[in-house]
Amino acid sequence: MSDTSRTTSHGFGRVLVAVYGVFALAASARSVFQLVTKADDAPVAYALSALAGVVYVVATWALATDRHGLASWTIGFELVGVLAVGVLTLVDAELFPDQTVWSDFGQGYGFIPLVLPFVGLWWLRRTART
Repeated sequence: MSDTSRTTSHGFGRVLVAVYGVFALAASARSVFQLVTKADDAPVAYALSALAGVVYVVATWALATDRHGLASWTIGFELVGVLAVGVLTLVDAELFPDQTVWSDFGQGYGFIPLVLPFVGLWWLRRTART
């Protein structure tokens, strides 16, 4: 495997960083808007959206700067978050009176939040230095 295929400066790695960057921006902007304009309506949901935004920002930075350890940890946390929130929204929808990025396994975002951590972890494993 060539050295450039192990980085995010070329090919699929660059696409992965771009997708994470879009989610970092979308989740962060959404959570800031929600917390500023209507925090009392669904504080847990909006706080989870803010947490998701932070996770996506850190994952984007870690991927973009080839910090595989931090990226693995962050994306693993993302996977646990989307699975936990996805299950909780199915079990008791009243826990989240408004949607988060991870609600219903990311259904509002075309299930990309569910698929993205699997893809990210696959890519990190594939490009791990041996």
